[in-house]
Amino acid sequence: MLNMRSILGWLLAFCCLFPVSILAQAASQSDNESERYASQGQQAMEAGQFGEARTDFEQLAKLNPEIAEVHATLAVICFKLHDYGEAVTEIRTAQKLKPSLPKLDSLLGLSLSEMDRFTEALPLIEKGFKHTQDAEVRRMCGLQLLRAYTQVGRDSDAVEVALQLNRLYPDDPEVLYYTGRIYGNFAYIVMEKLHDKAPNSVWMLEAQGEANESEKNYDGAIAAFNHVLELDPNRPGVHYRLGRVYLARFRDGQKEADRDAAVREFNAELTVDPSNGNSAYELANLDADRGNFDAARKEYQQVLERFPDFEEALVGLAGIDLQNQAPQQAVPLLEHATRLRPDDEVAWYRLARADRAAGNKEGQVKALAAFRRIHSATPAAPRPAGTDAVTQQKLDAGAASEPEQP
Repeated sequence: MLNMRSILGWLLAFCCLFPVSILAQAASQSDNESERYASQGQQAMEAGQFGEARTDFEQLAKLNPEIAEVHATLAVICFKLHDYGEAVTEIRTAQKLKPSLPKLDSLLGLSLSEMDRFTEALPLIEKGFKHTQDAEVRRMCGLQLLRAYTQVGRDSDAVEVALQLNRLYPDDPEVLYYTGRIYGNFAYIVMEKLHDKAPNSVWMLEAQGEANESEKNYDGAIAAFNHVLELDPNRPGVHYRLGRVYLARFRDGQKEADRDAAVREFNAELTVDPSNGNSAYELANLDADRGNFDAARKEYQQVLERFPDFEEALVGLAGIDLQNQAPQQAVPLLEHATRLRPDDEVAWYRLARADRAAGNKEGQVKALAAFRRIHSATPAAPRPAGTDAVTQQKLDAGAASEPEQP
């Protein structure tokens, strides 16, 4: 079911197409009672009192059964009150009386879809989504298409519509919520098919490992990834995934054996695939965490030689430069990082530190302002783990509570 609050504005705009015509026709018949019901009904709709509006327009329909706009308005009111069957009846009556009334095909499709009559609804809401010039009607039809396609098993079509909705309404919370569900459902269906078609394949084992990792079932993830390596010892990326699992378990339990295992797996990945910059980055990060700054600096530099736009590595290397009292070297790294990812609060904070140490007060003020703006904003959801995930740089101790002053 669509969010009713999101469609109220469109419903009122839809109804406002009709009252002048209704009143004009009623007045032409010198029907003061009809005029009163039309006026009262419109006022009730504008006040959000749809039950009262329905009563007024039902009386108006009895007095003026030949006026299509009355039935169309009643259809809108019934839709708002979730009486979709009556909405369909009123729409069909209005269309019979005046086929040229706008937007009724879309409203009919939306009503039929809400009644789970998807076969009838689909051509109408497809037309509304593809051809209407009204952005809100297109949005409503698109959201209903997600539901209808899913219910009739047309999952790939649902994904296609979800992608279009995300392009058309990139910041709409309701669109983001429902399209996210579509993507999740489609991913589940594909994984189920993979399980049915190739239950013992390396692909299925990798999927199991990633699923276990996301649930922090570290033992299960390690077992699955090791099974992959038994079947394909030189499979790229698997040692890296294992390293990430051991690293996550180390952070949870602080067992040195897990950190050592992570180092072993990242090095093993570089043996299989020397171009795996993520593994090299993680090794640099681990050395930096342990205070091995010379080794970390060299490793970060090697990553950046191959991948000059590796944003986290830029911020990591700059952190080493700040540690080594070399702010002039840190500044260009951090300026590059903030251009690549303007929402990285760690990069902005370190840039403020570097500018301060380098004597650039104007740069420090700008960087510190950016840091404060990002840090005080509603926290963004963490970036999901994936095959290309890396450990993010962390804010320096005390940064959040006591940012440096110019």
